[in-house]
Amino acid sequence: MTDWTEKYRPSTLSAVRGNDKARDALAEWAKTWDDHREAVVVHGSPGVGKTSAAHALAADMGWETVELNASDQRTADVIERFAGRAAKNATLAGSMGDGSGGRQLVILDEADNIHGNYDRGGASAITRVVKDADQPIVLIANEYYDMSRGLRNACREIEFRDVSARSIVPVLRDICRRENVEFDADALDRIAEVNDGDLRSAVNDLQAAAEDDRRLTVDDVVTSDRDRSLGVFPFLDAVLKEESAEEAIQSAYRVDETPDDLTKWIAENVTKVYEGAELARAYDSLADADRWLGRVRASQEYGYWRYATDALAGGVAAARDGSKGGWTRFNRPQFWPSSDSTADEVVRKVAERGGFSMATARREVLPFLAAMTHHCKPRDLTVAMVAYYDLDEAAVSFVTGSGETTNKVESIVADAQELRESELEEHSGAFGGGRGDVSDGVDEGRVLDGDADDADGADDPVDGDGDGDGETADADADAGADADADTDDGQSGLSDFM
Repeated sequence: MTDWTEKYRPSTLSAVRGNDKARDALAEWAKTWDDHREAVVVHGSPGVGKTSAAHALAADMGWETVELNASDQRTADVIERFAGRAAKNATLAGSMGDGSGGRQLVILDEADNIHGNYDRGGASAITRVVKDADQPIVLIANEYYDMSRGLRNACREIEFRDVSARSIVPVLRDICRRENVEFDADALDRIAEVNDGDLRSAVNDLQAAAEDDRRLTVDDVVTSDRDRSLGVFPFLDAVLKEESAEEAIQSAYRVDETPDDLTKWIAENVTKVYEGAELARAYDSLADADRWLGRVRASQEYGYWRYATDALAGGVAAARDGSKGGWTRFNRPQFWPSSDSTADEVVRKVAERGGFSMATARREVLPFLAAMTHHCKPRDLTVAMVAYYDLDEAAVSFVTGSGETTNKVESIVADAQELRESELEEHSGAFGGGRGDVSDGVDEGRVLDGDADDADGADDPVDGDGDGDGETADADADAGADADADTDDGQSGLSDFM
């Protein structure tokens, strides 16, 4: 049997249901592309018609399409060779003067899903392509903020919202009539309600329910209910506001995130909903979840994840006194892997300063730094940390969770710079020479032996104790390194600046 989602895919923008405002904005973007020449990001939940709208737009405009989706390898090289070339070329039809302007629509699906070694450099390559394109580009994304900041800033944004049940029902009714399927109105209403805004899933469920019987009743629909993936924001609503402990656990298994990530999401947002005794009980459950996650990391036994899920979802939901109403603006966790270079830069500095791997810095050190300097408190400790690792405003914002452009962060970075300079001035005379880091009070890469003529250390070998005995600084450094090796606990980067 033919897939009904493909058979009844809209062939023109006017047939796209449930997102009239977004549909009109997309059409306007295309019609005025020669004036602004910007790419556009079309984002929203799965199944709301984003990709269908892009193809329907191309049909309306008489444009050819070139598509690169998540099944393709999307390294920087592939993107620049494939999408980049398409974005620069004119079509054969356009060169023949058919009035289409030589346009072809470049469609990049799942633009928010470029990550890991497999897609190394892909996000940066896409940003370069859209900034330099001579053809219109549509990026399709489920999670807009999973895209890099640079890529978001280089594109227009159009949001496709979940399709309401009221808009889904007419689509289902039309398909039934075309397929000669008799139906009860309650059955179509039920399918629309069950699918909660996902038009594509509603059509799939209609086809499954109608496959064996040409008279569709509400009983047929009930038996066709199936588990559907759950977004992280509806999950937060379920756990923090609505569902019982048992229901919250089931919701957690429907979210395409690990228990480790879900714990971060809840910890970041629980204070927006809970307070007092509720909050204390929720934190107890999160601490319990964290202990189970620690066992997973230590033993690599992922069977413990189920206990972490029980605690982070069921325990936190059980901590709530009744249901909560209203809308809450949930934030992304501060330790969510950054979509730009800030996170990697912070990890690199922490690793280099502490003398351990980037993996250790990311997993073991960075969480402690964030916990100790959350929202830049205490301030003196935050300034010391910033000075020690030489962090800029973006890095401070990433570690502490404070706004990058706030006066607080800017003043902390300024004070940290003064602290580094004062340390340099204070210790510059205390060391006869040697090599060291700026924060140790010695200008890195130079020898300061008090002789203005030999300030670069080119002529006089010194050992750092100022006695002029000609010993090399490396000998003392090696001895110090041997001594430090006996006491290194793997977290030297945490204690040195405190």
